[in-house]
Amino acid sequence: VQLQASGGGLVQTGGSLRLSCAISGRTSSRYSVGWFRQAPGKEREFVAGIRWTTGSTTGSTRYADSVKDRFTISGDNAQKMVYLQMNSLKPEDTAIYYCAFDLVGYLSSDQTRYRYWGQGTLVTVSS
Repeated sequence: VQLQASGGGLVQTGGSLRLSCAISGRTSSRYSVGWFRQAPGKEREFVAGIRWTTGSTTGSTRYADSVKDRFTISGDNAQKMVYLQMNSLKPEDTAIYYCAFDLVGYLSSDQTRYRYWGQGTLVTVSS
């Protein structure tokens, strides 16, 4: 499984960005994709996740408290695409954002559950 994250950039406080994660390779009938971020000098942290099971089209989702009500994760299971819509961005959202793939579908915030990782895309929010 390979993942390609894109969509990062520079935005002002209060602005919006949409990140995309393209998944290639063989996936199982149940899997999760998570977005994580790492700010300068900080540990990588969970942002949001989505899990699909056989036949599902919308997926189950999970968010970190810091982004709840501002970020929305969604995706297209058939197209193997996952999106992270980020609204009301704050300077503290500045980080490299990574998408990651979990073969089992735990929908966990624990990054050790995710076996495959994309290369990351930089989001910078100016004040």
